[in-house]
Amino acid sequence: MGFQDLVEDIARRARVAGNRIAELPSDVKDGALRRAADRLEAACAGILEANARDLEAGHAAGIAAPLLDRLTLTEARVGAMAQGLRDIASLPDPVGEITHMWTRPSGLQVGRMRIPLGVILVIYESRPNVTADVAGLCLKSGNASVLRGGSEALHSNTIIAQIFRGALNESGIPEDTLQLVPRTEHEIVDLLLDREEEIDLVIPRGGEGLIRRVVERSRIPVIKHYKGVCHVYLDRHADPKMARDITINSKCQRVAVCNAAETLLVHAALADTVLPPLLAELRGLGVEIRGCPRTLERCQDAFPATEDDWKTEYLDKILSVRVVDSIDQGIDHIRRYGSNHTETIVTEDLRTAREFLQRVNSSCVFVNASTRFSDGFQLGLGAEVGISTTKMHWYGPMGIEGLTTQKFIAFGDGTLIE
Repeated sequence: MGFQDLVEDIARRARVAGNRIAELPSDVKDGALRRAADRLEAACAGILEANARDLEAGHAAGIAAPLLDRLTLTEARVGAMAQGLRDIASLPDPVGEITHMWTRPSGLQVGRMRIPLGVILVIYESRPNVTADVAGLCLKSGNASVLRGGSEALHSNTIIAQIFRGALNESGIPEDTLQLVPRTEHEIVDLLLDREEEIDLVIPRGGEGLIRRVVERSRIPVIKHYKGVCHVYLDRHADPKMARDITINSKCQRVAVCNAAETLLVHAALADTVLPPLLAELRGLGVEIRGCPRTLERCQDAFPATEDDWKTEYLDKILSVRVVDSIDQGIDHIRRYGSNHTETIVTEDLRTAREFLQRVNSSCVFVNASTRFSDGFQLGLGAEVGISTTKMHWYGPMGIEGLTTQKFIAFGDGTLIE
């Protein structure tokens, strides 16, 4: 089958399955999710064997360490995928929910009802857990999913998709509710991005280059998440231990993810007390410091930060550090260099915390918490299909509610316009 025929077949089958799944009752969807979770855990050994093949090829191809970390599955990560599906199953079903009812002078009762978006195309790199997360979220929200993973994770993605499709079949749900594109050529992506009649939304997950290419090429609406330049701001009223713990967790807990901190902003009042031991500890953990002049005075083995450093998503053990004189200067820095992803403030002053929450308009803004909480699972969404850093039609981690829209409904009693 040629590329054109393959894409047409995938898109057609996705649309048919999408129409069917939109009408499924919650208990059927939830049962399939729990069954898929059980099957993932039972097949853990086979999943890890397939993942080992991908990792071996990745090492041979010289894939960078951060991407290899994203590619790697362990027994714990497979267990987390399964638990994510169970968490999704336990969430309220948004489909059919009626909200915001009001009555017009005519007597017409007007409201809004949540409905699925339809068919979701997700294009992603490296992370095989995305296969399970997206399949589960789309199933729960009544959407069909078409997944196109990267060639580096083909074996891992294939076995996870097969396991999920088996659970769908056992539950009486069309297997085409989830389709993994079996080919990885770029021509396939271009053809999929033309299928605006069958595909309703595109979510690219990967490097900035991939996302920009999809945005430029697609005829279908795209949820954009170019990069995660996340900031930790240590306010003058920060508790020193909390400042230390949050900074290290935000940067070092897992460096190759989009919600890891890339820039540390420190109020000048802490520059001679909190900052030097914190920088020393970060250096001891292998983190390279790229700092402003005042940072360099307090860390002899730091490198001067360039203009590009402030706007770079390193995904590595590198941290940009700047000393600022006020919360205004810190917020100005975030507005100039941030990517609308995640920012956190460490402070004991409630007024300052509220000011930060109000004035910083990134998709996730936290007080006294690690940036690593910017995640669908951590925020109680079960998982996420992606993180939107543009405000239309969703902002931040996209769970099941983000994969629905609302239609207007109205109840009348023979109501007419006079």
